[in-house]
Amino acid sequence: MTAPKILLASNENPLGMPESARRAAADALAGAGTYPDSNGSALKQALAARLDVPPEWLVLGSGSSEILELAAQVSLKPGESVVYSQYGFVVYAQATAHAHARATVVPARDFGHDLDAMRAAIGEDTQLVFVANPNNPTGSFIEAAPLEAFLQSVPAHVTVLLDEAYTEYLAPAQRYDSIGWVRRLPNLIVARTFSKAFGLAGLRIGYGVAQPALAARMNAQRPRFNVTTPALAAATAALGDADFLARSYELNTAGRAQLAAGFDELGLAHLPSSGNFLAVKVGDSAAVHARLLAAGIEVSLLGNYGLGEWLRVSVGLPEQNRALLAALR
Repeated sequence: MTAPKILLASNENPLGMPESARRAAADALAGAGTYPDSNGSALKQALAARLDVPPEWLVLGSGSSEILELAAQVSLKPGESVVYSQYGFVVYAQATAHAHARATVVPARDFGHDLDAMRAAIGEDTQLVFVANPNNPTGSFIEAAPLEAFLQSVPAHVTVLLDEAYTEYLAPAQRYDSIGWVRRLPNLIVARTFSKAFGLAGLRIGYGVAQPALAARMNAQRPRFNVTTPALAAATAALGDADFLARSYELNTAGRAQLAAGFDELGLAHLPSSGNFLAVKVGDSAAVHARLLAAGIEVSLLGNYGLGEWLRVSVGLPEQNRALLAALR
């Protein structure tokens, strides 16, 4: 089988890498014969200015997935409990296993987080809670007020990792000041990535924000040269490229609506999404997935999440979305 021509499986930005980041990464290759800045000073300064936090509050990772892993490493001893929601991002289970900890998976409510049940699941041996907002793969979103109340209710000795990989795709009315919450809550880590809206998935760079004591513990565990020189340069450039970020947001908002309308026309149930993807119920997902691959379109199976009748479709360019809908039809 030939390789798929339309890639809608991994929630990448269909615009690709911004030109500003491409130029910065290319220029940085001239210095690739020496090791990267192990502290990522230029990027941390740019992030510190953007977020209004000291650079010491920042942790750089090889994608935000490494931030999740670092949170588990510094929070957990073998056998201790990690709480996260059913249908939570697959890396939560992986990070728990890597720390030899015990997963407490809380049943979802309407395919999203049941915060009351998650709070009740926090036991004496719980040391870490993962919360995704929006959640991958279901796209569910938690409003600011209940989320803040939940974070404030978590015991101070329990670390909370708030995974905001898709936060740049939130509508203005959905946005909230999670960095302000970090200033008040010493047990909170906010994780974000340059892989999605910023278009740098292949360069593997993300970051965490936490108060200095927690950030220092994570930085002590972080591999010294975990982020490459081109990635640091590209992320710094992308962070300042407001036009590209606005285009990414607008394209995603329109494309998500395009896909939702198409699924409705086909009579296919789908979940409301605040990310750059939609979960759609197709029945025999393996067969539909195979047919789409044969048509040159790759989407994501969700059987490993217990969603065997569903597919996750990343939002593509308008013509890619049209091709996907035509193939489904």
